Amino acid sequence: MKFFIDTANLDQIKEAQDLGILNGVTTNPSLMAKEGITGKANIINHYKTICDIVEGDVSAEVIATDMEGMIREGEELAALHDQIVIKLPMIRDGIKACSYFSKKGVKTNVTLVFSPGQAILAAKAGATYVSPFIGRLDDVSTDGLNLIAEIRSIYDNYNFKTQILAASIRHTMHIIDCAKIGADVMTGPLNSIMGLLKHPLTDIGLEKFLADYAKGNQ
Repeated sequence: MKFFIDTANLDQIKEAQDLGILNGVTTNPSLMAKEGITGKANIINHYKTICDIVEGDVSAEVIATDMEGMIREGEELAALHDQIVIKLPMIRDGIKACSYFSKKGVKTNVTLVFSPGQAILAAKAGATYVSPFIGRLDDVSTDGLNLIAEIRSIYDNYNFKTQILAASIRHTMHIIDCAKIGADVMTGPLNSIMGLLKHPLTDIGLEKFLADYAKGNQ
């Protein structure tokens, strides 16, 4: 499973990159604004900086909601760097734009997916990634992980090449459960990724090893 980090924070991106396990980055206007990055020129420069840090795909989201606007913005973003993936909303014009970019050989990520039917349309349109938002489904008492399982089954039935990118990851167990189900990619915050490192028996064991070493070298 690929690991993406969902942030616009450069320090967190660098920390995940330094672990040697990072495969890409996803971000959006809300995450940009959270870091104080506003204005078209600043956002574009930030995408370039992220691409310089990581080696994998970097999802850059369009703001337009009409096909012509999405294509115009998407082409501008794609020209920034060959790592850029155009992030499109799961709406009618988003699917049209996805089909357009797919035919042009431009990578796409169809986002805000909440149903198997939407995931089918994204795959049919040739999306590189489809992003089911499992955390937001959990927020409304719906099983987000079940959506990942349903999409996995459908894609396997028809050998769709679109990668399932589990988004809106809220905690470490989301990552583990997505791995069990067969998500191709997860994207989440740094703390959820770092949570995979933690186990009390590891800490206890290391403490004992160090204590025994110290005793033997007194």
